[in-house]
Amino acid sequence: MKKFLVVVDMQKDFVDGALGTAEAVSIVPAAAEKIRSFDGGIFVTYDTHGEDYMKTQEGKKLPVPHCIRGTDGWQLDRTVVSALEGREYTAVEKNTFGSTALPKLIKKAAGRGKFSVEFIGLCTDICVISNALLVKAAFPEAPLSVDSACCAGVTPAKHEAALEAMRSCQIEVK
Repeated sequence: MKKFLVVVDMQKDFVDGALGTAEAVSIVPAAAEKIRSFDGGIFVTYDTHGEDYMKTQEGKKLPVPHCIRGTDGWQLDRTVVSALEGREYTAVEKNTFGSTALPKLIKKAAGRGKFSVEFIGLCTDICVISNALLVKAAFPEAPLSVDSACCAGVTPAKHEAALEAMRSCQIEVK
C-alpha cells in the first residue's frame, strides 16, 4: 500500500507571521521530524493569495493580508524547508481553504493501488480539516489520518473541535 503525507500550509505567515500563534510555532519540530522520517509520497500545500486579497470574500471576513504570493510570509517555515531538503514532493497552491486538485494529484500518484493519507499542518480547524474532508469524500475507503501533535488550530479549543469533527467523519486522529 502506498502512503502519502499532506503537509498543509506550513508557511511563515501561519507559523510566526501575520496569523502565527504560539501553538503553531510549537508543532514545527514535530512536523519537521514527521516529514524527515516519512516513508512515502509527500504533498505540500501553499495557501496562496494575490495583491487583491482584501477584495476577496476571505479578505472581507478575515481582513489580515497573509500568504501573498512571493512574499516572505508565503514561504514555508525554514525548519520545514530543511526537513524537505533532498525529498521529492508535490507543491499544491490553493487560493482557498481546501484544494480540489489535491484528490486528483493523490489519485495520479497512487495509480490503481491502494493507499493511505496522513495530514499534518496548519490550521487544524480551517485548512487541515478542509483538505482532509475533500480527500475523504473522494476516497471514502482509503484510510486517512491526522497527526494531532503535528497540527495546531487558530485556538487550542478550535484544534480540539476540528479533531473531533474529523473523528466523526472516520478520519483517524493520532
